[in-house]
Amino acid sequence: MQSLLILNGPNLNLLGTRQTEVYGDTTLAAIETMCLTKAKACGCNVTCLQSNHEGELVEAIHAARDVHDGIVLNAGAYTHTSVALMDAISSVSIPCVELHLSNIHAREEFRHKSFIAPVAVGQICGFGPKGYDLAIDAMLSYLGQST
Repeated sequence: MQSLLILNGPNLNLLGTRQTEVYGDTTLAAIETMCLTKAKACGCNVTCLQSNHEGELVEAIHAARDVHDGIVLNAGAYTHTSVALMDAISSVSIPCVELHLSNIHAREEFRHKSFIAPVAVGQICGFGPKGYDLAIDAMLSYLGQST
């Protein structure tokens, strides 16, 4: 059975109340429940984790080794700044799908650069919470499991 780590970065704990015009009104808890339901339907395991701290995200990626088959990463603002996350993904050799609720390419120019994209198998952005379902499907397909 495949196992995925759904890893969420800074400020995503405020979903549902933070900039709802950009991120919508769905809470992180609701997204995590949606991910668990999706995983069950697909016959895989999912572990959800959120941290506002870059080092904790790096440690979670390291700890995913020999535990998870894939990572779905919404690194939030660290997408555009964190060489450490990029290096962590490269170091563990676990496929990663980069995910964003909003379309980062239609927003401020500084959001157009992703340090995660060069080490990810793909990127999903702009579909709101539905992006998590899409990312799980994409990762499972990449791993050779039909959804």
